[in-house]
Amino acid sequence: MLTRLPALTDVHVHLREPGATHKEDWGSGTAAALAGGITTVLAMPNTNPAINSSAALTEGLALAAAKSRCDYALFLGGGAANAAGAAAAAQDAAGLKLYLDQTYGDLKLDDMRDWQPHFAAWPHAWPLCAHAEGKTMAAAILLSALHDRPLHICHVSTAEEIALIRAAKERGLKITCEVCPHHLFLCEDDIPSLGAGRAEVRPRLASKADQQALWDNLDIIDCFASDHAPHTLEEKDGQNPPPGYPGLETMLPLLLTAAAEGRLMLDDIIARLHTNPTRIFRLPPQSETYTEVDLNAKYEIRAAEGQTRCGWTPFEGWQVRGRVINVVLRGQPAYRDGRLLAAPGSGRNIRNHTGGQNDA
Repeated sequence: MLTRLPALTDVHVHLREPGATHKEDWGSGTAAALAGGITTVLAMPNTNPAINSSAALTEGLALAAAKSRCDYALFLGGGAANAAGAAAAAQDAAGLKLYLDQTYGDLKLDDMRDWQPHFAAWPHAWPLCAHAEGKTMAAAILLSALHDRPLHICHVSTAEEIALIRAAKERGLKITCEVCPHHLFLCEDDIPSLGAGRAEVRPRLASKADQQALWDNLDIIDCFASDHAPHTLEEKDGQNPPPGYPGLETMLPLLLTAAAEGRLMLDDIIARLHTNPTRIFRLPPQSETYTEVDLNAKYEIRAAEGQTRCGWTPFEGWQVRGRVINVVLRGQPAYRDGRLLAAPGSGRNIRNHTGGQNDA
């Protein structure tokens, strides 16, 4: 018997188009999403060129419209001098992304004086997200409090970060956060077996104690997000390996396996891949979109069987329980029994077809 899950959203993916389509593009990345049971992706702006203006957003969305097989939206990137222009395009974007710590690409904001215009100008009703680690995260939370505005913290990975987020939430600050499967299921102890280059990721794999802190504080983690960040094996095994792991096809099976082991409940997965993303990111209703999984199916993760163009996974050979069998997108079959059915261009820009939920 199959179990039906509601429309599942990955709120943090990198699809590498424009600029690096040898790693991934909208077609291959959204194929991977459907194979992983994901029906909507929110794509990050650190492409080449970066999505940091209304014009760049329009161009990026045109690429998505031509190739995407699942529904989508695209983030704008915050820069040192684009606060007003970005804010004017807020309703067309998945949200605003501020890169406040080291990442792949050239959108990093080093000076806190460049953060403040974005906190002030970006509409409070629309998602503002930050790549912020450690003390940088504390500073971002302070600005959120000063401007009395919601802030979503991406890929939380350490015990000190989760403790600060808990304290902020307990004091009523408008903070939400996400955690990635690779920080839940991998830690620095796994680096020798992965290899130094293939283990490169931002935030870095943390300690076993940090990993356990994430599990111990699932109650304050709002979203699961893959941070799907594909690079080729040649790049990962090279002299200057870029940070990032593919994750769209492995996130749901890993979480379903954890549910089978009693580490979380199926309702916890639904809350963090459907209910909370819908609320935080103002997603439209998707009553005719769903994923059906066989919770009892056991299999081995093999990158060679995947859809992502990068062709590898840090979870190669892992035994998992819970296979995606059927994905229906707006009433139309999109993926069934390992066969990709959705055509390129059949995905929709979620910001074009509704004003979203929870309008302010």
